[in-house]
Amino acid sequence: MSDSWVERPEGGSRLAFGLIRTIAEVVGRGPTRLLLWPITAYYVLARGPERRASRDYLSRVLGRPARWRDVFRHVHVFSATILDRVFLLGGELARFDLRVEGVEQLVEQLDHGRGVLMFGSHLGSFEVLRMLAIQRPQVQLRVVLDVGHNPALTQLLDSLNPGVAKTVIDAGQDGPSLLLAIKEATDAGALVAMLVDRIQPGQASHPASFLGGTARFPAAPWLVASVLKVPVLLGFGLYRGGNRYDLVFEMFDPCIRIERRQRQHALQAIIQRYADRLQHHVRNAPYNWFNFYDFWQPEDEAIDPVPAPGPAGRAMAGGTVVAGERVGGDRG
Repeated sequence: MSDSWVERPEGGSRLAFGLIRTIAEVVGRGPTRLLLWPITAYYVLARGPERRASRDYLSRVLGRPARWRDVFRHVHVFSATILDRVFLLGGELARFDLRVEGVEQLVEQLDHGRGVLMFGSHLGSFEVLRMLAIQRPQVQLRVVLDVGHNPALTQLLDSLNPGVAKTVIDAGQDGPSLLLAIKEATDAGALVAMLVDRIQPGQASHPASFLGGTARFPAAPWLVASVLKVPVLLGFGLYRGGNRYDLVFEMFDPCIRIERRQRQHALQAIIQRYADRLQHHVRNAPYNWFNFYDFWQPEDEAIDPVPAPGPAGRAMAGGTVVAGERVGGDRG
């Protein structure tokens, strides 16, 4: 998998996002959704790399060559979830039909006073998962996010709900500070959410079988989990059309253990298990996949070895070394 997602320009400007927000606030969600059709058409026509990535992905997940209308639907679903952030972060939950599955497993862990890591992905709307903290005020939610990757969108969302900014753990800070912030949050019994399906440039990764090909996933989140020894749950906010979202939670592992002498084998097994669960949910909501870049790699591409152990907490460019690998949150 390439790092090309980092190099792609942000899909919109502060002026464009601000205009959509103003229209949405004045005329409401229904009329504003009509604007998604020309916006989607422009994006599909103007963004060639994203269009090709969408077609490749859809051909894999649908089991047939993707057609033009499949790509259009894919981008339209993405646009719809972006628009809904305006209303979700504005606290207008009454507009949406939110159906929750598996939250009992999460609440059970938090009721024990234990911090929990919730690993999400660019499948569906991560913002919908924030609504759990509104519906259940007893849940202390912290989100690991690189606020510098999408500055226009980040600024807009923060202006909609200043409280959201207080829940963010900035993944762009230096490695030791990032790891310490995550540890402090879990020690306080918080639910710490992060996206774990994209690798950052230079970040250690492992290959896994995914949708009929080989894709790379970051190793760092699993090493963080093994160091902190807190439960790991998976969380997905799946858009089902109209005003409906399904919030799906599932226990992944009550305590990740990665022995130093078997680190490479253990990481490989854990990441493949995660890829299998991600694949299950992707097939369940195929148009919710929002990684618009070449996610797969050639079968014969060399696989990076796991680096030799290094001192935990040692700062490196972009992350902290934990058992020899760099730690850092996804860039969003």
